[in-house]
Amino acid sequence: VLTTMDITTDGFGWMLSFGDLTWVPCMYSLQARYLSFHPVHHSPVAAALIAVLGVGSFLVFRLSNSQKNAFRTNPSDPALRHLKYITTESGSKLLVSGWWGMARHVNYSGDWMFGLAQCLATGFDTPMTYFFSVYFLVLLLHRNYRDECKCRDKYKKDWARYCELVPYMFIPYLI
Repeated sequence: VLTTMDITTDGFGWMLSFGDLTWVPCMYSLQARYLSFHPVHHSPVAAALIAVLGVGSFLVFRLSNSQKNAFRTNPSDPALRHLKYITTESGSKLLVSGWWGMARHVNYSGDWMFGLAQCLATGFDTPMTYFFSVYFLVLLLHRNYRDECKCRDKYKKDWARYCELVPYMFIPYLI
């Protein structure tokens, strides 16, 4: 958490404090609150698909972030020796295999799909419970834009080379 863009780039200010104290508790509990007043009964197949999406996307989010953090902390760790990377002119190392070889922001995909699974659990009787998913998609797209600009400026021609090696932003072979 302490190495995420929220902390390293944005810092602790209005956006993060407002988000953590008001926005997150409200938005992240909206689906549960809705379900407490409007129970939804899914078929076993629908419930299983939503659960698989939720667990799978959570694993993508956590495992990709854990891999990046482990590599940042100790790139010479023997457990990470299978990972390929490029070294930039600034001396930074950019992963081009493992989770980060699949897509430049694969963690965003896992994070968003996890939120979508929570929304899907509420059924389709109201668009209100999908507000979170739409809002979160906009937030992640904006964060992606800022991150891409920052990396383009920081790594210059190395970023272009990285993007050739990892052409997908979010979902391998799709986006």
